Amino acid sequence: MSTRDRNSVVVGVDGSDTSKSAVRVAAELATERGLNLKIIHALDFAPYGFGGPYMDSGGVYEWVEASGKAVLAEAQEQAFAVNPIIDVHTELSIGSSAQWLVDLSENARIVVVGASGSGAAATALLGNTAINVTSHAHCPVVVVRGDAHAGGPVVVGVDGSPTSERAISVAFQEASLRNAPLVAVHVWSDLGPKAFEDPRAAALVPEGLEEDEHAVLAESLAGWQEKYPDVQVTREVYIDNPRARLLEWSKKAQLLVVGSRGRGGFKGMLLGSTSNSLVGGAHCPVVVVRPARP
Repeated sequence: MSTRDRNSVVVGVDGSDTSKSAVRVAAELATERGLNLKIIHALDFAPYGFGGPYMDSGGVYEWVEASGKAVLAEAQEQAFAVNPIIDVHTELSIGSSAQWLVDLSENARIVVVGASGSGAAATALLGNTAINVTSHAHCPVVVVRGDAHAGGPVVVGVDGSPTSERAISVAFQEASLRNAPLVAVHVWSDLGPKAFEDPRAAALVPEGLEEDEHAVLAESLAGWQEKYPDVQVTREVYIDNPRARLLEWSKKAQLLVVGSRGRGGFKGMLLGSTSNSLVGGAHCPVVVVRPARP
């Protein structure tokens, strides 16, 4: 493992508009944090029947490889447009872009992917890459989608799990770097909308729930507020429907931060499935924070 690897932002590209946005975001992150930028592009020959007659006689390999190199060259220029002196490394390979990004995430600081893509080179499609990478990566993953609403808060989902604690750490760092307020959202139940309209379900809600949950949430944030006194924090507690609550906040947030695969100590929301919903539908970029490695 090289020093470059340990100090890199890694971004996967496929030539689509979404991946171009991902390059810009990755270059900005690398610049702000003094990190290197590694741009990767995976060649996918599956549509052409790898090893079949078309591969042998049609010059497909050379065409796809040339297209991939063009995608990387364009991405590098996009990175230089953000920062002309950024330290950029590009790499081309054959295989699964998702698996490659997961492998690279073991040593990277941050991985950046677009939420979807259908590359101009007809090569590595990022359509399902975001879900695959956020489900298996070893470092935080930024999924670029929607709009980073200027002046909006950084929003973090909190469920009391160890992974949620890691998400809180990332959220405070991002809020401080962006000079943005932080909104911490905690939802008591995984149940969806209208679940507690039934009187029998409503009877299960403890008395004084909101006060108790605010107290637990405040305790979860206390140490971080002391570490980042410059960050203004707002706490929001809801009774149900974590996906809808966070999706609604994403309409005005500049960044949404959630943990992946965390069942909270608050008897609260399951952020594993929630993070997948946000990767697929949020209105702003999403950071998915993975659990600590065993």
